[in-house]
Amino acid sequence: MRVAVVGGGAVGVTAAHDLAAAGVDVRLYERDEELGDTQRRPRKRVEGSSHRAAGVLAPRPVDAADAQIAERAMDRFEWLAGRDHRFTFEPRPQVTLVAEGEQRKVATLRGQVDAAREHGVDVACYDAEAITERFPELDASGVELAAVTERGGYVVPGPGTYVRAMADRADDLGVELWTGVEASVSHRGDGPRVNSERFDAVVVAAGGWSKRVLAPTGVQLPLKPYRVQALVSESAYDGPMVLDTKAGVYFRSHPDGLLAGDGTVPEECDPDGWEPAGDEWFVEGAVDAVENRTGLQAESEAAWAGIATATPDGEPLLGELLSGLYVGAGWHGHGFMRAPATGETLAGVVLGDREPPAGFAPDRFEGQAVGDFEVREGMEL
Repeated sequence: MRVAVVGGGAVGVTAAHDLAAAGVDVRLYERDEELGDTQRRPRKRVEGSSHRAAGVLAPRPVDAADAQIAERAMDRFEWLAGRDHRFTFEPRPQVTLVAEGEQRKVATLRGQVDAAREHGVDVACYDAEAITERFPELDASGVELAAVTERGGYVVPGPGTYVRAMADRADDLGVELWTGVEASVSHRGDGPRVNSERFDAVVVAAGGWSKRVLAPTGVQLPLKPYRVQALVSESAYDGPMVLDTKAGVYFRSHPDGLLAGDGTVPEECDPDGWEPAGDEWFVEGAVDAVENRTGLQAESEAAWAGIATATPDGEPLLGELLSGLYVGAGWHGHGFMRAPATGETLAGVVLGDREPPAGFAPDRFEGQAVGDFEVREGMEL
């Protein structure tokens, strides 16, 4: 069996690795010159989605399929960290804060926590006093409800390290790593092709570029790439990961001090023509939010943007599109934290060993206008 994987980010290298581990002849295409890095923050040049992700691993699954993927992803992050000295998983609980008077968000958060607990997630609700007692480094004033997810963490030095480590493991298993190569995907009666070469299966895991990559096949993917942002401050922070839903900002510890992010720009962008630097409005808002919750003078040392992907219902596209042609994309900013399990699932589907979650079926929007939906924040309640 010959399989091509298009996209050398976290999902693509995982899928390629797992397919090769099962004895498949795999070739991975990545138009960038490198697969992964060991940087603490993105370089100035534009890189793929995985490299510019915030590296937050804080699952808050609310249904069975997402719970399974979130837990499996955490398992694999921890597994790799125990086997590759370049990659470290730093465990930290995730705290989600809802402000007083935001009753809709309070009800939503309670519902999400109840649903997650039903699927075995170690998460619970607390009031402001309990949060302050447990995490004295946080100012929980004005908070009506908080949720703490116990199993969370982040990657050190950065997400690119996971990509590099998995790419090296894939290479050891015999995967052909074709970097610096633009992949043109097509589909004829006898199956899928990449750059006119036929394969038994083609897996497209190209993040915000997936829709463009698949366009020549006639597939109109219900997917919109959009900008999200992050910054690093040298202010020392060693507390839990925090999502402040009123400010629309999350933050966590970072090797250089503190990382803060979100900065969603809720509109479709050109994946080949977007602004990679952070916006001034995002930097100001994120710094204020961090200072309000921690008292730290969190002046930004570096700010950047990355690409996330949205779908009409907020759920990913995962499975077979046409005979032998597969896709894995659309995590609304949660792609890196789900990447190990997404790649594993794609490999299993190609091998015929498993069925993808029905709620993630990429053809579930048939009959709808694929571009007729609004982009919404992946972190919102």
